[in-house]
Amino acid sequence: MKSLFKNAGILVLAGAFALSGCSGSGNGSKEQAESPDQEANFNATGLPIVNEAVSLRMVAPKAALAPEFSEMEIFKRLEQETNVKINWENIPDTDYTEKKNLLLASGDLPDAFYAAGFTDYELINYGEDGTLIPLEDLIDQYAPNLKALLDRRPDIKSSITAPDGHIYGLPSWEENNLGTNPFFHVINKGWLDKLGLKVPETLDEYTQALVAFKTQDPNGNGKQDEIPLSFMHMQWCMDIAGLFGAFGLPDNLEHRVVRDGKVIFTATQPEYKEALNYFHEQWYKQGLIDPESFTQDAAQYLAKGKTTDETLGSYIWWEVEEVVGTERAKDYDLLSPLKGANGEQTIGRANGGGPGRGSFVITKENSHPEITMRWIDQQYEPYMAAQIHWGPLDVVYKKDENGKLVNLPLPEGASAGEFRQKVAPGSGAPGVITFDDFGKVVDMEPRAQQRAEDLEKYYNPFMEKENYPGIFFEPEELDTINKIEPELIKYVNTQRGKFIVDGGADEEWDSYIKTLEKMGLNELMEIYQTGLDRYNANLNQ
Repeated sequence: MKSLFKNAGILVLAGAFALSGCSGSGNGSKEQAESPDQEANFNATGLPIVNEAVSLRMVAPKAALAPEFSEMEIFKRLEQETNVKINWENIPDTDYTEKKNLLLASGDLPDAFYAAGFTDYELINYGEDGTLIPLEDLIDQYAPNLKALLDRRPDIKSSITAPDGHIYGLPSWEENNLGTNPFFHVINKGWLDKLGLKVPETLDEYTQALVAFKTQDPNGNGKQDEIPLSFMHMQWCMDIAGLFGAFGLPDNLEHRVVRDGKVIFTATQPEYKEALNYFHEQWYKQGLIDPESFTQDAAQYLAKGKTTDETLGSYIWWEVEEVVGTERAKDYDLLSPLKGANGEQTIGRANGGGPGRGSFVITKENSHPEITMRWIDQQYEPYMAAQIHWGPLDVVYKKDENGKLVNLPLPEGASAGEFRQKVAPGSGAPGVITFDDFGKVVDMEPRAQQRAEDLEKYYNPFMEKENYPGIFFEPEELDTINKIEPELIKYVNTQRGKFIVDGGADEEWDSYIKTLEKMGLNELMEIYQTGLDRYNANLNQ
């Protein structure tokens, strides 16, 4: 074990390890020195991981419907099997980034961050200053499941290895390609039928349908309470970015697309301005867009599909039932990308892809890195990875005669998405489920299978060919990106909302472009182009 610590460059921790032992409660780092028997307590293989219980402090975000992780069955079982008790500090996911940053800035570090959501910038900088410890040697010695995965899939290992050669964060991935287009466009087919309208294929036909929804009382209650179109401005799977494709250039949440190897910032292009003008003149000005689309949270948004009288005409979300409920879902259909005035029919491809690389990090305060690595490695065993992402055996799954995890029926009245939040930490948690695992270890969720079929039917034929890959930039590039991009994107998104609601894109365009240039847009795009060129050159070596 001592050779590991020398190799890992964490000699301080090694010294602490040699002097101390395991404790039964509290923050491991604080109590480490009180026990001289830590090495004897630790089992390098098999279960339990330690003979006498050891506690670790971990910080993790949790979804709105999720209980504290200490109450989740999956973690209770892990504690029983490993003898490692996790003192969870769960933070609502809406507040997590801010509070994570406060913990890092104050030095009040847990032993590890779980479902950590660390950005590349954070991994590089907190790795360089020693806040996060490098993990590659711990993986080699104490993580047989993860090591086997990385040996089998060198692309994943390459993806999570920083430019300095260290691994600071562990991966999270469901390799199913469902995120290529998150913007599923839904329309009330029941209302279209009632009004004698066909399913829209063009932008103008869609606009005509929205007008009819607003003015012809399709829910028949005598009130003008119909919401023709609702969405959530610049939010994953809820935004109208896909509709920009009708103008010839689809948008995405980064406003960054790739065509023929060239990086394009969408929000300065003529097609983007044309779309903003259309959305203002034809939709917002006519009262067809829900004004709350620019302010509402997810709970408010989802509630609009479940009002007593059906009021929602069209919306963006990647699961019909989650918005309007299982009974009402039969009234709604998906729309393929709409054809624009020039016959353009395209949908964007989400950037990135591949594993998230900041899902689990160990801090310098952790006096049990080997125990921690063995504990998290349990979650890279394929069957456990599936349960961490979707829920445990006998709750969400049973094993069939071939040993494959298959879904049990959902509790009555529960949607799959809501139930998942209650029983599993979910998609951002550690663990990798590869293409090879689907169908052999676990079936894709029924709703995921449906989503894959919908992607194939409605979107893949019209999808952009290229995206911006998940590049791990050099530290100085990350510094510049981090200095320019957050404020620049915030400004773009604010202006996007303003141009849709208030109009004025034509009049204010030159000033808008000059402001972006002053904020560093050209320098930012040069970095993204350089990174892409380097990435493509490496692929071709």
